[in-house]
Amino acid sequence: MIAPSHRLLILLAILLALAVATAIWPVAAPIWWAGAALLGVAAVMDAAVVALPPALTAQRRAPGSLPVGVWQCVDLRIANGGRLARRLLLYDHHPDTCDARGLPCAVRVARGQWAELHYELCPLERGEHRFGRLEARLSSPLGLWERRLYLGQESVTRIYPNFAALTKYALFATDHRLSQIGVLQRRRRGEGVEFHQLREYREGDAQRQIDWKATARAGKLISREYQDERDQQVVFLIDCGRRLAARDGDLSHFDHVLNAALLLAYVSLRQGDSVGLLTMGGHNRFMAPRKSAASVNLMLNLLYDLQPTLMTSDYYAAALELMRRIRKRALVVILSNLRDEDEDTLSPALRLLSRRHLVLFASLRESILARALSARVDSFERALTHAAAADYLKQRALAFGRLERSGALALDVEPPQLPVALVNRYLEVKGAGQL
Repeated sequence: MIAPSHRLLILLAILLALAVATAIWPVAAPIWWAGAALLGVAAVMDAAVVALPPALTAQRRAPGSLPVGVWQCVDLRIANGGRLARRLLLYDHHPDTCDARGLPCAVRVARGQWAELHYELCPLERGEHRFGRLEARLSSPLGLWERRLYLGQESVTRIYPNFAALTKYALFATDHRLSQIGVLQRRRRGEGVEFHQLREYREGDAQRQIDWKATARAGKLISREYQDERDQQVVFLIDCGRRLAARDGDLSHFDHVLNAALLLAYVSLRQGDSVGLLTMGGHNRFMAPRKSAASVNLMLNLLYDLQPTLMTSDYYAAALELMRRIRKRALVVILSNLRDEDEDTLSPALRLLSRRHLVLFASLRESILARALSARVDSFERALTHAAAADYLKQRALAFGRLERSGALALDVEPPQLPVALVNRYLEVKGAGQL
């Protein structure tokens, strides 16, 4: 499809204005006719050149899987196999659920040459999404015409939960700098931990760690070193109901929940435990606990296309299902958002699960509550907002107190804090031998 460019339309407007002038000064008519003829010949020749087969090919190089909420680079390669240099403006029809920056891309490709372009893409919604063909606006040599072309092929990409956090954790774990991302490494003490090795006494070791027989043989203090118990189970009970559709920034609470579950699954596998999951609230997906290195990939493929539903989750029904499927004692991590109306089904569910398992209820607290409390109170309306937020948080704290008295562990944090807070609580449980 060939269309006049802005440059040609401007020249035609100027020509029309000069036509009005020649009506007032007829002596200028020959000059006007000469200009009109010159523009007409140039426009026809320019159109003939841009109509020639362009011999352009394009290729998009984008990862087959992308993490939600993370900016990624997409590469575009344009090759010109013709005998003329080509100037074009390139658009990529990326999925509507992604933000992009750096488009459109302007480029000039010499004859027989190729050019590489780049732009950045940020997926905002998980699932399977499609890239359309590349759209090019090809300019004629004189810039009087534009030709629209579609190049390359359509492609499909999968948008996963943010697995970039796993890479960051692995990097810091390898480099022994986990404290820089908020993961606390504590000395493992107490019952329920496994003997690892004997070593020389270090300042700060508890007296009960000293092995007196080995000390007598060696003639110096020898301590026993312990490691966390292995071969245990961590099972996620993930709420997919409507309350997880709330958003803090670009990501929904559900996205934050999936990111936290993936990070804790990765950490648990590194600790020698097995990982499984069960969903509730409109989706019924199950993965039996397993210890293989591929477990995180299995979780990614099982969860990547889930979206929060409009249903209200039934904790008790989910607890019955989990008790039926998981016979061995496990750490059951419930990822949800506590509400006042949950008392009827949540308390019985926790009592049921606690008969066999150790339960950790991890809840997301809306960030707006902290902002409301920290905002300056300079009006009656803001005073009411501050009082309401304070009262809500007080009632919420009482509800979590009741959960803990029922035998469950509780965690109530803002969405961005959930992954690291969940890992720290898991490490506390392992270190204390509570499983």
